[in-house]
Amino acid sequence: MKKSTAFIVLALILGFALGFFLSSGQKTGQKTAQSSPDSETIWTCSMHPQIRQPEPGQCPICGMDLIPLDKTAANDNKIRLEMSPEAVKIAQIQTSPVRTAGSTEEQEGLKLDGKISIDERRLSTQTSHLNGRIEKLFVSFTGEYVRRGQRLAEIYAPDLISAQRELQEAKRLAQEQPELLEAARNKLRYWKLSEKQISSLENGGDILERFPIYADHSGVITKRMVAVGDYIKTGEALYEVADLSRLWVVFDAYESDLPKLKIGQSITFTTPALPDQTFSAKISYIDPVVNPQTRSTAVRAEVVNTGQLLKPEMLVQGKLQAKPASLSAKQNLLVPKTAVLWTGPRSVVYVQVADEPAPAFEFREVRLGERIGDMYEIKDGLQPGDRVVTYGAFAIDAAAQLNNQSSMMNRLLTESRAEKKSTEKQTTPNYKDSTPEAFKKQLTNSSKIYLKIKDALVNGKAAQASAAAQTFLQSLEQIDMELLKGKAHMFWMELLKGAKKQAQSINQSSDLEAQRKAFAFLSAHWIEAIRAFRLADGVWYIEHCPMALDNQGADWLSQEEKIRNPYFGDAMLTCGNIVEKIEDQ
Repeated sequence: MKKSTAFIVLALILGFALGFFLSSGQKTGQKTAQSSPDSETIWTCSMHPQIRQPEPGQCPICGMDLIPLDKTAANDNKIRLEMSPEAVKIAQIQTSPVRTAGSTEEQEGLKLDGKISIDERRLSTQTSHLNGRIEKLFVSFTGEYVRRGQRLAEIYAPDLISAQRELQEAKRLAQEQPELLEAARNKLRYWKLSEKQISSLENGGDILERFPIYADHSGVITKRMVAVGDYIKTGEALYEVADLSRLWVVFDAYESDLPKLKIGQSITFTTPALPDQTFSAKISYIDPVVNPQTRSTAVRAEVVNTGQLLKPEMLVQGKLQAKPASLSAKQNLLVPKTAVLWTGPRSVVYVQVADEPAPAFEFREVRLGERIGDMYEIKDGLQPGDRVVTYGAFAIDAAAQLNNQSSMMNRLLTESRAEKKSTEKQTTPNYKDSTPEAFKKQLTNSSKIYLKIKDALVNGKAAQASAAAQTFLQSLEQIDMELLKGKAHMFWMELLKGAKKQAQSINQSSDLEAQRKAFAFLSAHWIEAIRAFRLADGVWYIEHCPMALDNQGADWLSQEEKIRNPYFGDAMLTCGNIVEKIEDQ
């Protein structure tokens, strides 16, 4: 979050610098220092637009030469920004034409990074079947390949020596106690002596003092747990053995790529260790949980390791060849990811205006489709032949914001919220005249606790938001709903149910983005309550962020006019505007 804030601040600074070079060209008829006195030109600073002077000069803050103020910039709904060639060079602005689906980039398919891993199902542990001391190791280092039945170690086992003597004694007493002989045999069988060895002992053969341990599985030794002289117990691990004839290939897929991935799909991959070879595997598992830190999911494929060419922990790059079914070679457009300023259903790009004497760029809102490699599908907002800004778009946006034009962080509305509300049908009932003052005071107390949730989200403090939500829930229990009668009582019951649900979601979550989403719905319920019943004192503001909830927009309550955005925090702290003032108590 801090990195994003720093990037935005740097881009705004660059945008301010570009503002010095902005030129409205012949179309706007920009006035110069030679304009007549009766033109009433206002002079301002491109770095500090709050400076307003009736005559040219230097900025009292930074010392830069003042430039004429374009009076129409703050009053119309311009979406075009003209720049001087010098400004374009400073920002190093680059453009590229919109491409159609089916181009070379789209045909490359979805690319995924990953690594080779051991198949956990083919990982086994070699254990000891008896107590004793390690006298000799025949496999003494990791990475050595062993075959099933291969001798791994020799153990001096006092218990085994005693058991062999018990067998020979039971043999002498076999006629009187045959069951004792069978019990002695079974004891040695348990310790994995062969029938041949048992028969030799019964016939007076030498007692074994060192007992060999044989490999139960074939594979590569990936871990050695013992050394010569160690005393081990029954069941204790000696080696970890991995069968590397089949391996897993684990890719990291972003959540936006998951709709393109299905179990059973074929995926090809390469590794830097074998640059001339391409391997193929099939997806066998997709992790059902998204990693909250990386916003990615593990996608696993299985591959036969012919010739043992692949090694665990090798880095690989996979390519999914299947094209998304929704793409059509002639109907869909593609733009580079770097051209999109706000990745969401409604996003922003800048398009270079053709046939203009000076470089000019238009603000365009586009609707994104699927991501294909390093490109985004454009479903609406662009036409074939358009040239989009692929480098320097953020600097253009910052310059547009400086001049109060449409931008990612300053979307001018063609219809003000107040005018729109006057034409909408009023859906919130008005119970302010019949609501007792005691209820209004209780509602006010809860509203002030609501502000603590809002402030915690502004500061990006998930733990504080959770604690404030718990206090808010407790305050709801103190509101006496019996003070309301009839329809007002029923309306409050509905709002209370929704408010509790969303507050509980904030309280029970430690994920900041999940808390902000729940806060948007909590605010919707609480704003309805204030509109319907009013508060006991103070002036309250309903403020709106058009980019919250993936550009769907969301409101919140505040007691101060200064915008402090709870949905983006430091990333876009001042994004938003006041849409309603509540002071009629």
